[in-house]
Amino acid sequence: MRFLPTRARRLGLPRRAVSQILLTQLAIAAGVLVLATGLFLAPLGAQLDDQAMRRALAIAQSAAADPSLAAALLRTGPAADTPVQAAAERIRSATGAEYVVVIDLRGIRRSHPSPALIGRPVSTDPADALAGRDVMEIDEGTLGRSARGKVPLRAADGEIVGAVSVGIAYDSVRERLLGAIPGLLAYAGGALAAGALAAYLLSRRIRRQTRDLAFSDIAGLLAEREAMLHSVREGVIALDADDHVRLVNDEAARLLGLTPDAARTLAGHPLDEVLGPGRTSDILAGRVTGRDLLTVQGPRVLVANRMPTADGGAVATLRDRTEVEHLSRELDSTKGLIDALRAQDHEHANRLHTLLGLLELGLHDEAVEFVNEVVGVHRTTAEQVTEKVRDPLLAALLVGKTTVAAERGIALRLAPAAFLPDRLVDPGGLVTILGNLVDNALDAAAGSAAPLVEVDLRAEGRSAVLRVRDSGPGVPAARREDVFTEGWSTKRPEAHRERGLGLALVRRLAERQGGSARAGGAADGGAEFSVVLPEALR
Repeated sequence: MRFLPTRARRLGLPRRAVSQILLTQLAIAAGVLVLATGLFLAPLGAQLDDQAMRRALAIAQSAAADPSLAAALLRTGPAADTPVQAAAERIRSATGAEYVVVIDLRGIRRSHPSPALIGRPVSTDPADALAGRDVMEIDEGTLGRSARGKVPLRAADGEIVGAVSVGIAYDSVRERLLGAIPGLLAYAGGALAAGALAAYLLSRRIRRQTRDLAFSDIAGLLAEREAMLHSVREGVIALDADDHVRLVNDEAARLLGLTPDAARTLAGHPLDEVLGPGRTSDILAGRVTGRDLLTVQGPRVLVANRMPTADGGAVATLRDRTEVEHLSRELDSTKGLIDALRAQDHEHANRLHTLLGLLELGLHDEAVEFVNEVVGVHRTTAEQVTEKVRDPLLAALLVGKTTVAAERGIALRLAPAAFLPDRLVDPGGLVTILGNLVDNALDAAAGSAAPLVEVDLRAEGRSAVLRVRDSGPGVPAARREDVFTEGWSTKRPEAHRERGLGLALVRRLAERQGGSARAGGAADGGAEFSVVLPEALR
């Protein structure tokens, strides 16, 4: 099902996530640039003022350091044609200052760019400079607002004889500030253009990844995804490219034997760490490929499929086939019983014909002996089984399997020392294990020279020990572990079921109870399967 995004428009922001992200990024970029420009310009004015005052102070200090200026001040009076005025104008012209004013101890100007003001008191208080202190300030004077530097003027003996005041027009400072703004705005505009281009390219990438959906559509998809994943009756596991778990839905947690709380904390964990090594992990990780692969996880038979995703990960689905496997095994048992009943019906008809012939011939004693012999065989088999196996479920299974084996021409017998009391904790599990082992043994023994299957059941303390031997070709030593792998079988699969699950299920059931299942060789050359179940008896 393909999700179709809604196209209805709202007032204000656009619905599409890409458009909203693009506008947000552009707004953020513009806001940052405006803020950065403001933060740069705010201290720039103060820095330019400080530079102008320091420049004025440096010019004043340089002028005051000339000893001829102090000497000329002491030997001449206030006039426009004195060496003091000439030196001050020379310094002003050379440095580009607005004015260079030399004053005496009374605050009277001895130099000024306007000669008419020479001999008059200065417009600002020179007390600090005449007291021997350097002064930097921005103030209003006769020539307007300026950045000023004032220093004391000392004679050759160090005595203060006046002061030097230098001013730089404040308009030049403002012009420098205003002149810096266009360049700054150009840089800001370039940065904004680069940010807009990057935002556009990023929005195109996001558009491809979100498929041009609105935020509300994405939120709706996520909500629907959660509801769907946790409501379907199939297990779903999502993995990333490194086979780490991304998601496990409720059904997958149930099938894999995980608690819901544990399943919620599995995100980011390696798959092999979550499930442990085995066929299930191999299938989900893609190390075993194919469709509808069978695996056994705990007591369950699962069908797994894996679909890779575009980012290198995968999504795997799990279906529970346990009940189907049980039904197929019941179908096999039913088919075997039907075949046995059909054979027994044929044999029973032959026996009735024989009995009828004996009676028609008047051989009544022989007829009685024949009936006792036939009935005794079946009674003896049942009594032998129930005498050694006290659990009714296991005894019934062995009696039925003995009948099926006899119809197939195979001798099925209990070992002489076999004995199992009626104290089983889980008879049903033992029936499954023994039934699978006997079925495999009958298939293996069929066609051998002297077909034989021997079952040995024993109680060792609270442990139950099962051994099933057959007269078949046996299992090569190199393949004795492979026979317990899901899907491994030497038999041709039937239409209604998969092969290679019986022995795998036997081992899983044994290990579930803390036991073990092993394959070995029998003394006469066949195979011997042994299962040990600790704590199997009460």
